[in-house]
Amino acid sequence: MIKYFDETTEEILNSLEQTQKNFWNISRITGEFLYTFVKATNSRNVLEIGTSNGYSGIWLGKAVKENNGNLITIEFWEKRFSIARNNFEKCGVSDYIKIIQGSACDILKNLPEHYKIDFAFVDANKKEYLDYFNLIHPHLNIGGFIACDNVLSHEEKTKSYINAIENHPDYENVVINLPAGLSLAKKIR
Repeated sequence: MIKYFDETTEEILNSLEQTQKNFWNISRITGEFLYTFVKATNSRNVLEIGTSNGYSGIWLGKAVKENNGNLITIEFWEKRFSIARNNFEKCGVSDYIKIIQGSACDILKNLPEHYKIDFAFVDANKKEYLDYFNLIHPHLNIGGFIACDNVLSHEEKTKSYINAIENHPDYENVVINLPAGLSLAKKIR
């Protein structure tokens, strides 16, 4: 296994991997992919829907820290919000992450009109993926990306999103065969 970060961060990631099923975390390989992709695309304004215990946010936070950017992450459940905040502090990324607690749809509806996103990662209520997309779309920069996890493991629940993104004239989409299936769509116009 490749070690990407300092010993403390690696220990926290390893401990969170032990509770992956309890917190519905992404796989380590998906985390590695997101970290590498965000760094490679030099994404600075990153949005995450579904913070959970902060596992994916640590990967995204480390990438935006290196890109001199920031991550806004949204979590509905207060208990998970608190756990994530603590994990971000321990991993040294809390200065680059703003955690918002509440309904993702409500929060996205109230984003300032001028707010722009380079990369969005969605891993929350699968039946709301299409709603999230419709709310993110006006804020996503041309050339920006939206990635949605669990499109293979929860294929039926994410079908309306996949159909919409694959038929949207402003996007090119690919489904990557990572453990739960990751849809990666680029906004082309």
